[in-house]
Amino acid sequence: MAACTSTSPSSLMLTYASSSVYPQDLTSSIVSFNGKSRFSTIKSFSSCHFLCRPRRSADWICLNFQRRARHHVIVAALAAEANVAEAEAEAEEGVAVGGTDTVAAPKPKKGKAALPLKRDRRRSKRFLEIQKLRENKKEYEIKTAISLLKEMASTKFVETAEAHFRLNIDPKYNDQQLRATVNLPKGTGQTVRVAVLTQGEKFDEAKNAGADLVGGEDLIEQIKGGFMDFDKLIASPDMMPKVASLGKLLGPRGLMPNPKAGTVATNLPQAIAEFKQGKVEYRADKTGIVHLPFGKADFSEEDLLVNLLAAIKSVETNKPTGAKGVYWKSAHICSSMGPSIRLNIREMLDFKLPSTA
Repeated sequence: MAACTSTSPSSLMLTYASSSVYPQDLTSSIVSFNGKSRFSTIKSFSSCHFLCRPRRSADWICLNFQRRARHHVIVAALAAEANVAEAEAEAEEGVAVGGTDTVAAPKPKKGKAALPLKRDRRRSKRFLEIQKLRENKKEYEIKTAISLLKEMASTKFVETAEAHFRLNIDPKYNDQQLRATVNLPKGTGQTVRVAVLTQGEKFDEAKNAGADLVGGEDLIEQIKGGFMDFDKLIASPDMMPKVASLGKLLGPRGLMPNPKAGTVATNLPQAIAEFKQGKVEYRADKTGIVHLPFGKADFSEEDLLVNLLAAIKSVETNKPTGAKGVYWKSAHICSSMGPSIRLNIREMLDFKLPSTA
């Protein structure tokens, strides 16, 4: 620490006990420092500047300032000297580490990484190519959309044509739930395996109607053991008390017989024939969206159009009583492995098939 002693009212003495300071040791920043431009409290700089005299025990520096500017000038000069040294050290260190102050430009991304949407970066090359065939967020007429759907179905297997309707309903309320069936005039293009649970006289009746599997309590035991080799399970009303024990097994798979789905019927031959010919069950999920297959991609455009209009009419006819406001929010169609095509809802609802003479 420096001991400060003053010999007169107009001078300041700094005494160093352990080292000596000479004029040539002072840097130019302290010698040439002018207090007027930085501090308003300093009125003038003394004309004697620095007086350096040697002493017996230690050297001292006499700085002649006015009384108000004594301490301010010394502190400011030392601080400026420290700031300059620190800035020079940082600059040298930056040059030594980085070499240059300019930041290197990032490398341009290539391939899928350069795509703007994250979901497109996970798509296959085939999907990205067929996606260019349609304009995003554009609403297409129903005939044009079906033509695009067939063009986009480019996989090695026959894809299913799907419809997805977003409705203005909230299925958590009982009066806004939607569950029904639709008979597709041109079929689904799939082979449906139908199993029937019945007893008595109806046993032979179901077999003659074309059911793939007919049984009673023995079939219930097989299902409890894990047998699920069927696509639809139809039951007669008198078997429902026994079928109730299968709820935990059949419910999650969507195979539980239900009157709304047409799988609990007294007229078994008619129910079997409808599901064999293309009867489809649908329901709204918890977000109010209906997912519905309406054929295969190898169907003709006319057949797909007929099936799609039948599905639209069924969803419109079974509108829940609690649905308020605009019922249809959006409608899309697509193939199993293709991008979706948005439909013009007004044109879709008003479209009518041309009458054949």
